[in-house]
Amino acid sequence: MSMRIARAAGLSVVLSSLIATTAFAALSTGEQKRLNDAAGVITAIRNADNGIPEDLWQKAACVIVIPDMKKAAFIIGGEYGKGVMSCRTANGWSSPVFMELEKGSWGFQAGAQEIDLVLLVTDRDAAGKMLNNKVSLGADASVAAGPVGRAASASTTGTLATVLSYSRSKGLFAGINLSGGALKADKDSNTDAYSNPVPTDVLNGSGAKLDAATSFLNTLGTNARATSGTAAPAATDQRK
Repeated sequence: MSMRIARAAGLSVVLSSLIATTAFAALSTGEQKRLNDAAGVITAIRNADNGIPEDLWQKAACVIVIPDMKKAAFIIGGEYGKGVMSCRTANGWSSPVFMELEKGSWGFQAGAQEIDLVLLVTDRDAAGKMLNNKVSLGADASVAAGPVGRAASASTTGTLATVLSYSRSKGLFAGINLSGGALKADKDSNTDAYSNPVPTDVLNGSGAKLDAATSFLNTLGTNARATSGTAAPAATDQRK
């Protein structure tokens, strides 16, 4: 009997390991594309001369990337987008969780129909609340258009807003005010990725790892280019 129990336990461990290492296979094509697009957005906005100041990037506790935020015709004056969030841990950036952002209308840049967004979250606790509950930007968490340009942060003093927002539209980079926007977990996508609609342990670095997010995590861990235009060396895999 004890032998049977031991064999059953061993089989259970093997099956659990297989499930853990192949969990990313449950992602839809759209979810995998979201991760890939998010990596491209980070690279573009961080490396732009008028993009995110590097010292503000280094102060960020978490980063939310929403590629192709759309102006939704089916919501009067509304905008809607899906993205991912990752937080710093003792071992690098956490595996990303999937997020959603929706709002009435804040006005797109130059009449654009879609923009890319990067949100720097300066308060780690606030990021946890965003995952566990719907958070209204400006009410539950302070939000401000982030300063742009490599020298912009030099004049930034005082307490930073909880969320600093950056956007890209038609090749233009700028801060954008998202007051009134609602951030929440994309429960369907998180269930696909982690079998958990609200995987708080993932943000803490203690949960499952998402193999499909390797490129995105490497992008987060890579330094922005030097002012001379020399690319920084590629970062190591943060999942190890």
